[in-house]
Amino acid sequence: MEQIKLINDMVRAFVWGMPMLLLLLGTGVWFTVKTGWFQLRYIRLWLQKTLFSCFTGRARQGTDKGAISPFASMCTALAATVGTGNIAGVATALTIGGPGAVFWMWVSAFFGMMTAFAENTLGLLYRERGADGAWRGGPMLYLKNGLKSPFLAGAFAFCCMLASFGIGNMSQCNSIAEGLSGTFGVPPLVTGLCTAAVLGAVMLGGLKRISRVTETLVPFMALFYMGGAAIVLVVHRGGLADAFSQILSCAFDWRAGVGGAAGYGMLRALSSGVSRGVFSNEAGLGSSVMVHAAADTKEPCEQGMWAVFEVFFDTIVMCTVTALVILASGVYDVGQYGAAAGTPILFRLATGARLTSAAFSTVFGAWGGAFIAVSLALFAFSTLLGWSYYGQRGVEYLFGARAVPVYKFLFVAMTVCGCTMELSLAWELSDTFNGLMALPNLVGVLALSGQALDEWKRYRRRLEPMGGKKYRK
Repeated sequence: MEQIKLINDMVRAFVWGMPMLLLLLGTGVWFTVKTGWFQLRYIRLWLQKTLFSCFTGRARQGTDKGAISPFASMCTALAATVGTGNIAGVATALTIGGPGAVFWMWVSAFFGMMTAFAENTLGLLYRERGADGAWRGGPMLYLKNGLKSPFLAGAFAFCCMLASFGIGNMSQCNSIAEGLSGTFGVPPLVTGLCTAAVLGAVMLGGLKRISRVTETLVPFMALFYMGGAAIVLVVHRGGLADAFSQILSCAFDWRAGVGGAAGYGMLRALSSGVSRGVFSNEAGLGSSVMVHAAADTKEPCEQGMWAVFEVFFDTIVMCTVTALVILASGVYDVGQYGAAAGTPILFRLATGARLTSAAFSTVFGAWGGAFIAVSLALFAFSTLLGWSYYGQRGVEYLFGARAVPVYKFLFVAMTVCGCTMELSLAWELSDTFNGLMALPNLVGVLALSGQALDEWKRYRRRLEPMGGKKYRK
């Protein structure tokens, strides 16, 4: 076991090290520049094709029986990304990298929006019909058919399958069990059995049922959490200006968050912010491509815009709200946490979900912990749903459709294990496999970048006769 941990630590140090984070960031910068700063210049276009279309009903409509609606695909992808990272992950970024980490989280998400756009555009270009008539897609297909590399395609599918059991299952179940046990006294075994029963019932219905559940669950849990956070921010509105000031000043302060050790603070803030941002929105990992490719969309670029909105909402909206709640409420003291960063003293302070819970408790009192426990349970369960589909696609690619029922059984069984076991090593291993998905995916996205950019140019030319210039900022 110690040998496995040692090897995993070495691999994880590389996967989430600065070179890899810069590659993730650099890929987003490349597509941002090559598309003429799409996120800003065409903000009206991608908002109209995504958020605003939800109010007209067009996003929920579909005529292809082998596909799900664009809105359903986005909700399923958001279900996988809007998880514990939006509550506990943001607090972890603050305690490790200081308030400046939030700024680098924004930077990561801003450029990650274009990485997500490119990979999902490619996903639709290379998707295929399965034996059941439903669309199948993902990095596996553009790595195999576009890049002509079955090895990289298999490597991605293998890492995806393993990551689905770790970061997509056991770690999420562990968060649900800890929250419900610590706040409401629910035994972990009871939580595990109930979670397994509900999850199994949803998974039996395939992607159609998963998407129907996420279409309801994701908007509800987002409004539930954002509503509570809005109340906290209104009560602590006097601290918002100072919160933004800390975020911006610490982002470039060499001494931030490391007890005054010059030359280390900005790097720690950058590393923590970018890694937490990627962990939260998964831009560059290729995971969301598998569900976006199943959407009833004719235009690859339009589905890519749903991925842009997904990253925007997950990180720039929801993660920012959590960060502001913590900073404005006064439960986080930058001097205290900065002096403790990198030392054992940090473990004596409130970190992760406990820090977020403390922030909500400044307004809701004892109910603050209950609010976070319920939010964590909803967020983590939605992640279970999204990753259950990702794992199925990885297994189907590697072993064929006959292996999917076996995978479903194991995935449901693992929820009980996740709720009742100590999972420190499982967390670390799943984090590694999650990051390893990015390596083959980014190779494919960069190698096929010309095709994604050509598709955007074709779509942009098609817009011009319809008044496309009005969409530019």
